[in-house]
Amino acid sequence: MKKSTIWLLVLIMALTFIGLLYMQISYMDNMVKMRNEQFSEAVKRSLYGVSSSIEQDETRRYLAEDIEENQKRLLSFEHGKNSIGTDIVPQHGFPMVSPDGTIAKFRVSEKTSTILMKPKIGNVTGEDYNSITKTYKGMQELLRGQYLYQKGLLDEVILKILSTASKRPIMERIEPKRIDSYIKSELQNNGLNIPFQYAIVNKNGKILYSTLEYNQTEDDAHFTQILFPNDPPNKLHYLKVYFPTKKDYIFSSIRFMIPSFAFTLILLITFLFTIVTAFRQKRLTEMKNDFINNMTHEFKTPISSISLAAQMLEDQTVTKSPEMFQHISKVIKEETKRLRFQVEKVLQMSMFERQKTMMKLQSVDVNDLITGVMSTFKLKVEKFGGTIDADLTPEDAFVMVDEMHFTNVIFNLLDNAVKYARENVPLTLFIRTRIEGEKVEISIQDNGIGIKKEDLKKIFEKFYRVPTGNVHNVKGFGLGLAYVHKIVTDLKGTIRAESELGAGTKFIIILPLIKNK
Repeated sequence: MKKSTIWLLVLIMALTFIGLLYMQISYMDNMVKMRNEQFSEAVKRSLYGVSSSIEQDETRRYLAEDIEENQKRLLSFEHGKNSIGTDIVPQHGFPMVSPDGTIAKFRVSEKTSTILMKPKIGNVTGEDYNSITKTYKGMQELLRGQYLYQKGLLDEVILKILSTASKRPIMERIEPKRIDSYIKSELQNNGLNIPFQYAIVNKNGKILYSTLEYNQTEDDAHFTQILFPNDPPNKLHYLKVYFPTKKDYIFSSIRFMIPSFAFTLILLITFLFTIVTAFRQKRLTEMKNDFINNMTHEFKTPISSISLAAQMLEDQTVTKSPEMFQHISKVIKEETKRLRFQVEKVLQMSMFERQKTMMKLQSVDVNDLITGVMSTFKLKVEKFGGTIDADLTPEDAFVMVDEMHFTNVIFNLLDNAVKYARENVPLTLFIRTRIEGEKVEISIQDNGIGIKKEDLKKIFEKFYRVPTGNVHNVKGFGLGLAYVHKIVTDLKGTIRAESELGAGTKFIIILPLIKNK
């Protein structure tokens, strides 16, 4: 599959997932907002109902007190005499015939306009019947007067409430238990059955009464309602209600969306993993193709040399010349050795398919191992006109490694330095070891062509080779550094590279020390 096709699929799927996630998030957000608005509206209606109920309670209390006073006053009017025997209030009476034939006499107090009825038992006469019409008209006037009186009475009660109620302490005007009952009842009437806490505060925010677990921290779970709105502004009090489980109540409406959202995320992660895997497989395919091309080129040269030498041996003149025969034999030997080396490097690839490399661990002094490698590699470096030096720590640096594999690690790093040396610049290699705590640090530095930053993080990947443009003099399969990284990692160590393009590269290996001397 072409890279452009993969990117097109990525773009389409990315837009699809983004649109799907956006729609789900928008729906959840709208659901939360709508639920929150419904909750707020229900709470406001409930608290308004609580405030109205409290006002009605106070009004009934004042009316009861006023009625009780009027009843006492009417009782005193009924006696009709004061302490010195005179009438307190003159009364006017009007007869009225009842359905059973009895005559009821109504009396109206001039002060109170209250109708007082006193039945009179007797026979109904013609004169009494003639007065019924007049009595009915008089009753209308009396009822109108009574209505005006009762209206005035209510006005007096209202004025009394306005003038005296606000002067009383708020805790004398309300009952906390009744408020709790009102809040619970009103919330249930509005479809809310969740726990709440409340407090009574004055206009300065001072709490006058609160439930035990009331939370004073102001947030969107607090709702406020004025108690007795008709009180003067400087004497207003407020009912504050807090709902500790409001968030749970709000988000309970979108819990069914959570599995859908989770499944969408899982699909998105799976899609991303698939795309990453596709790109990795494509890159791996490209690297394998490069590997095959390099391998063919690496094998072609020694095979051609051996084939040419074999043809020369068929020439009788060559066999008669000991010097020529020895030269051809040496060429065959060198090319066979070179071919064997390339085959071994290819076989190294098999270990990358294993989870762990089979190694024979033993205690080795890093300084001794590096000294041996330097003595062997010194001839190759000097062949290219270079030098190799070392600064080894005077302390013993014993590590637990497989001697053969770790020796190959050092050889591979030194061999890379030779491969990537700059032209017309003498190669300089420098090896240093030092002890840091319970670890030993081994650094191998060269003055070669260096590595770009974007390539530096990929150099330890299998089959990866740093691009060299049209220069094809650097041979290899891209397995050397991958092999080095795997061996060092299996030895519980770390390796990193520091490089500057045109100035050289430095590889740093850190291994744990052992106390074996």
